[in-house]
Amino acid sequence: MTTASETHLDKDSASGGGSKIHLDRVGKTYPGSKVPAVEELTLDVPEGEILVLVGPSGCGKSTTLRLINRMIEPSTGRILLDGEDVTRANPDKLRRRIGYVIQQIGLFPHQTIAQNIATVPKMLGWDKTRIQERTTELLTTVGLDPEQFAHRYPRELSGGQAQRVGVARALGADPDIMLMDEPFGAIDPITRDRLQNEFLRLQAELHKTIVFVTHDIDEAIKMGDRIAILGERSMIRQVDTPERILAYPVDDFVSDFIGTGATIKGLNFLKVSSLTLADFPTMADGDSPEAVRGKLQQAGYQWAVVLDAERRPSGWIHQDALGGSGEQAPIEGTLDSDGTLFHALEQMVQSESGMTVVTGASGRFEGVVRMTDLAKAIRRAQVEARRHYDDLEANS
Repeated sequence: MTTASETHLDKDSASGGGSKIHLDRVGKTYPGSKVPAVEELTLDVPEGEILVLVGPSGCGKSTTLRLINRMIEPSTGRILLDGEDVTRANPDKLRRRIGYVIQQIGLFPHQTIAQNIATVPKMLGWDKTRIQERTTELLTTVGLDPEQFAHRYPRELSGGQAQRVGVARALGADPDIMLMDEPFGAIDPITRDRLQNEFLRLQAELHKTIVFVTHDIDEAIKMGDRIAILGERSMIRQVDTPERILAYPVDDFVSDFIGTGATIKGLNFLKVSSLTLADFPTMADGDSPEAVRGKLQQAGYQWAVVLDAERRPSGWIHQDALGGSGEQAPIEGTLDSDGTLFHALEQMVQSESGMTVVTGASGRFEGVVRMTDLAKAIRRAQVEARRHYDDLEANS
């Protein structure tokens, strides 16, 4: 039976439909085994996209990467790059077109950093000047000073520095396609987060087509334009944007793999701008306690936002403090319309009022985000995702 996730594959799947990378019913069965490591995998990766393959250990994620650059040969099916069937091409020439980054980094220990980065350009016959300029450019791009690092050896680098060099080497010949197999998996969490952010910054400039393997769903959500969740034998259980997968896992396997907290994670993809901010009681200069108390009673709230003469929020005031102490509670940060609802939630749990203040131009007050606003936004995202999959099923 065709699942909702399978119908999300491009309609032109037989020919690749213009995708940068197209796998057409690719399979791999190793000698001596009756069970395929990869079975009938059809997948499209549009140009400039980061597609993350994620799934449990042993599901065939890394095997799929090795099939794409033909480090291993497929048993069945076709692999197309820019519409060309590369299963008939010279595998060495193919691999020079593709940047490849692995968890173990794989730098040559007897070569300097500059020599490591120059590996593929040298194979392609680039002249020394061009290679040197490219090496300098790439070290700068990944945040390593060429004067300090070009002549060092891998043993002289930290794990994070070595991983940056691994990325630079993969970019050496400026490939259109990059394959990344657990590239940040063996690094401490702080360095890993920094490298992820740095790589996303680079991708915003370079627009490479990337297939990224991880076992970490949080990393997949952060890094992927789309995520393909794989089951046994690299069978696709769901492939879509992170926000749709979080809002509507199509089956129990996907739901279990995502784990608890999917709803909260999904708030990272919802912006304050998606909300309609309701009128909220405020206390401006010159407002009497009686007038503010009347606003609160009419609106059904216990807190009002205190505004200065420029209508900028300066604090919260509870109805019990009106006409009495006048004591204000601090505002634990504000958000603008580009802020995420996840950040809104973070501020809510720190705020004495349990709400988040939204500001606009010049920091002027625009409204508040309440817990009920988050709940409505989540339900709306779930309904929209479910409608999307229902439409796919109906049109399949």
